[in-house]
Amino acid sequence: MASTSGTKPQKIPKVAKVKNKTPAEIQITAEQLLREAKERDLEILPPPPKQKISDPEELAEYQLRKRKGFEDNIRKNRSVISNWVKYAQWEESQKEIQRARSVYERALDVDHRNVTLWLKYAELEMKNRQVNHARNLWDRAVSILPRVKQLWYKYTYMEEMLGNIAGARQVFERWMEWEPHEQAWQTYINFELRYKELDRARQIYERYILFYYLRRLRDFTLWETAQQIEVDLRSGTVLFNPLSHELLAS
Repeated sequence: MASTSGTKPQKIPKVAKVKNKTPAEIQITAEQLLREAKERDLEILPPPPKQKISDPEELAEYQLRKRKGFEDNIRKNRSVISNWVKYAQWEESQKEIQRARSVYERALDVDHRNVTLWLKYAELEMKNRQVNHARNLWDRAVSILPRVKQLWYKYTYMEEMLGNIAGARQVFERWMEWEPHEQAWQTYINFELRYKELDRARQIYERYILFYYLRRLRDFTLWETAQQIEVDLRSGTVLFNPLSHELLAS
């Protein structure tokens, strides 16, 4: 057995003495270090300076290039309305209002029942103070989409903001002919109340009550007719009633 007398004893490392054992005023956690490192990585760089084109030829080349890009996007998928809107808005940013109108008109040829198109198109005209153009657009829009309340709201609001109270009232009257829901009638009443037209507001309210109850009566009559047809069909007494069918379809 080999002697171990010549081996040196293993030294045990000394424990470092901490002179100040009080906690630091600001404790830095691992989470804080990670967060700060991430924030440094995500520092927002200043945007590049906008390029100003002063040369007419350079501007024309830039516009041609942009229009080609928009036209290519439209050609790929004509039904994506956002492509049309972006195109028209870009033309507006170039002060090319007539070109922007042309883009919107082309878009309406693709989808004339798209509410967003009408709203954006009319917004273009109103922003550029083209009142007659805007009025014409709203008139077209509510004629094509009379059940879209947002179009009527925008139309009446524009006329009221222009101080054309009589014109706004005419639009409201056109709207009521479509027998809209209660909120539309209430909006019309509030419109008259804003101008202290108490008699007009009262008349509108009376019209609404009459309309509401007549509609309820009509709906109930149709329901009764439907129930009678069901009974007749079950009993086999009447297989088909043209008059009742016409009532249900009306």
